[in-house]
Amino acid sequence: MQVLYEPKQAAAESALLNELSADAPWSLIERFTTLVRESASDDEQAAAKYIANQLTKFGVPHKVYEPELFLSVPVKATLVIDSKEMRAKTPAFSISTSVEGLTGEAVYIAKFEAGRTPDFFDFTPASDVDVRGKIVVVDGFGGPPPVFHFEERGAIGQIYINPGVDIHWSICTTIWGAPDLDNHHRQPTTPVLSINRQDGDELMRQLNAGRVEVTLHTELKEGWFKCPVIVADIQGSEEPERFVLAHGHYDSWDVGIGDNAVGDATLLEIARIFHNHRDKLARSLRVAWWPGHSTGRYAGSTWFVDKFGLDLARNCISQVNIDSPGCRWATEYYDVSVMTETEDFAIKTIKDVTGKVATGDRPHQAGDYSFNNIGISSFFMLLSSMPRELIDEKGYYPVGGCGSNIAWHTENDQLEIADKDNLMRDLKVYTASVQRVLNNPLHPFDFRKSTVEFDDVLNRYKDAAGDDVDFSPVFDALDDLKSALDELYSKAASLADKSVSDDGVRAYNDAILELGRELVLINYTRHGRFRNEPAMRVPQLPDLAAALDINDSEGHMRNVTRTHLVRGMNRVAWAFETAANIARRAVATIG
Repeated sequence: MQVLYEPKQAAAESALLNELSADAPWSLIERFTTLVRESASDDEQAAAKYIANQLTKFGVPHKVYEPELFLSVPVKATLVIDSKEMRAKTPAFSISTSVEGLTGEAVYIAKFEAGRTPDFFDFTPASDVDVRGKIVVVDGFGGPPPVFHFEERGAIGQIYINPGVDIHWSICTTIWGAPDLDNHHRQPTTPVLSINRQDGDELMRQLNAGRVEVTLHTELKEGWFKCPVIVADIQGSEEPERFVLAHGHYDSWDVGIGDNAVGDATLLEIARIFHNHRDKLARSLRVAWWPGHSTGRYAGSTWFVDKFGLDLARNCISQVNIDSPGCRWATEYYDVSVMTETEDFAIKTIKDVTGKVATGDRPHQAGDYSFNNIGISSFFMLLSSMPRELIDEKGYYPVGGCGSNIAWHTENDQLEIADKDNLMRDLKVYTASVQRVLNNPLHPFDFRKSTVEFDDVLNRYKDAAGDDVDFSPVFDALDDLKSALDELYSKAASLADKSVSDDGVRAYNDAILELGRELVLINYTRHGRFRNEPAMRVPQLPDLAAALDINDSEGHMRNVTRTHLVRGMNRVAWAFETAANIARRAVATIG
């Protein structure tokens, strides 16, 4: 579908790219080296004022909101073994212990690795070790899934041994954004802390020698805090109600230059240049900076979705998450977060701008991807990364940002983690991709690729379930959807050079947005529109993923799983049927 991906306003794209400058971005980065942007802190307020003042200086229309966000801010932590104190960090949403701390028997969970892959929300369930009343010791990062897993099995505390000399800050709740009546009970109820590899090895030596009693001391601030959310609004001229949302978080652990001062700088420059060339924009651009990312589990972006959910559902074309671009040694583009329908467009844009071959990856249930429950087609989260060979050469382990630099979520994430040349290269990628979505007559998303993904996934689920579940209704609905999409996309060539306001173009684009509202929702959520998923891995077509486990169950639970799958089948088949009807209505309108 090259007709969808080529820049239709090449002159506008050239003007935008030519105006890019490192001056404003680098000034922001240098200013942020002086600010520890912990949410609800004075430094976070100072950072928000800096961004807002720069937008005012550049004449960019913007608003600063001050919602109350539910936050958990680590204060201090220590681990005590035989009167010896070990340095530790407690993740956000661990609980605070009493002054005496929590003392208990430590038990190591063998053959378990928490977050030792780039997907920090994927993990291997523990073996049958009895953890009731024990403090578990785990090799890896203390993310939401393992913390929830061990709490459910009766652990009274948890210790995570990070892979290197540094200890990484983290967050351990599975609740996405502010809690509500459906999920508030999932908030952690036990203390959690992390130690480094050296101290972890010492703890392991003692555990191997016999029974070990440990004491955890944790202290956190928790509650509802007012935090600034900054949103710039740059209006297009032909279809101003429709918009792209470019966004990232401006709070940080310590000064957080690679995560995410570089992203904040990128957003500021995007706001500046698109405002300067607003006369060339067909559609609108919103640029947003979120607080509460690291201490609120994406509290800022989730508040925005809650507050403006209806407008997002009606008018948001796509969301572009900007986190940790332009970092030291980050010169390659692999495992770039892209939804299936956006992949070809995003990969081609990276190649056009940088000359580099990129590869895509299904977006993790992470970052500020708070928009899946609306059904918004999305691309990018982290962007450029260090070459894999260089990572191996340096002996680095996987981390969740900073272009693969292991300074991520540590005190070492300082100015040297940012790279001006890499930042400018990534800025060009964001600029070109946003320009094309704003100005190309047709939205550059191909849902036929999604149906190929669905076909593969359904066949895998069907093979796993065997004769337990009849998958024919969902395959029939998918076949009909494929046919309807073929009809819709066959119209693209005749519309590609028409104006954004053309009736046929509008009908086509309306259909593309409506398709996303159905197919993104069914592929990334279990709980439905306007409801948040937990901060845990969401498999493809999650309503049917239990098919992979049905043969591990028997008796009552096998019937429970079968019932779950039948209900999931109805939901998925209905979504496919609805999407097919959307495509055919558009075809009839286009004529």
